Amino acid sequence: MFERYCSVAIAFCVASVPAQGATTSPIAATVEARVAEMVAGLNSKNADMATKYDAPDIIVMQSFSPPAVGRDVDRSGYVDSFKQNQGWHITRIDEKVDVSKGGDLAVYRGTYNEDGINAGVLMTHRVDYLAGFAKDADGVWRMHWAVINPEEHSHKK
Repeated sequence: MFERYCSVAIAFCVASVPAQGATTSPIAATVEARVAEMVAGLNSKNADMATKYDAPDIIVMQSFSPPAVGRDVDRSGYVDSFKQNQGWHITRIDEKVDVSKGGDLAVYRGTYNEDGINAGVLMTHRVDYLAGFAKDADGVWRMHWAVINPEEHSHKK
C-alpha cells in the first residue's frame, strides 16, 4: 500500500496540472477544512479530532522516526505527544491544495510554526507538511499519507 501512495504522490507532484476553475475550489476547500480540523484537534489535545479524517491505512513519515502506519498508531502517537508536551501548539502560516485533473486526488502543502515546551522553556520551529488526500469509495475525503519535515531546529520563542 505504501508503494502505491508514494508512486501516486510522486507522479502527481511531478506530472499533474491542477484542474482549472470551479471544479477544484470545493475540493481544495474541503481538504483545507480537514486540515483546519486536524490542527484544532492538535491544539485542543484531542487525538480523535486530530485523526478524524485519517484513512485506516494512513502512513505518516517524519524526521528521525520510523513511519507510523495506521489510524490507531497515528492516534496513539498524538495521545503520547499530548502527555509529554502540554505546550504543543501549531500555527498555520500558509497552505496550498493541488487537485488532480480527475478530481479524485489532492495534495496539501503547508508550512506552520510548531511551539512546544522543552525543560520548561517555550521553543518554536518552522515545519513543512505535505499530505495526500483521496476521495474514498464512501465519498469522504481522507488523508492517506503525510510527510512532516522541520525546516529548522527548535529555538527559544
